[in-house]
Amino acid sequence: MRSYRKVCFMRIGIGYDLHRLVEGRALILGGVKIPYEKGLMGHSDADVLVHAIIDALLGAMGEKDIGTHFPDSDMSFKDISSMVLLQKTMQIMENNGYKIVNIDSNIICQKPKLMPYIDKMKEKLAPLLNLDIMSLSIKAKTNEGQDSVGEGNSIASQCVCLIEKV
Repeated sequence: MRSYRKVCFMRIGIGYDLHRLVEGRALILGGVKIPYEKGLMGHSDADVLVHAIIDALLGAMGEKDIGTHFPDSDMSFKDISSMVLLQKTMQIMENNGYKIVNIDSNIICQKPKLMPYIDKMKEKLAPLLNLDIMSLSIKAKTNEGQDSVGEGNSIASQCVCLIEKV
């Protein structure tokens, strides 16, 4: 007779987002308003960190991407806070029986300097993600003057997450 044991069902997801910097918009990253002369262009508030997290979570669940779930053709998402989209994504996770184990992310930005805001981002995001703050990593990087990010024309973010079936 074969013996079976419970297997921990874990999945990894990766997310990426990039938006142009433009005048006349607020700069929102990780749900935190950052004082700066430009903000990110997008249908929602264009929070690249939250968008990368959402895509990583959706990918880990085997779901379609953020644009499928929250399309820019839907006016109900116009100028919406990405934190609301993250709440909706967390509901999808709950409905599918998943929880987050940890998240590791990068924000790639030449200016402004983000280090003073990282802890605030973690404090805003961790409760929404049902995570201990130590299970959420947010790092600020530059592109050393290279490409549109390095020239200060855009900001990008990358995210990797580990989720498990509960």
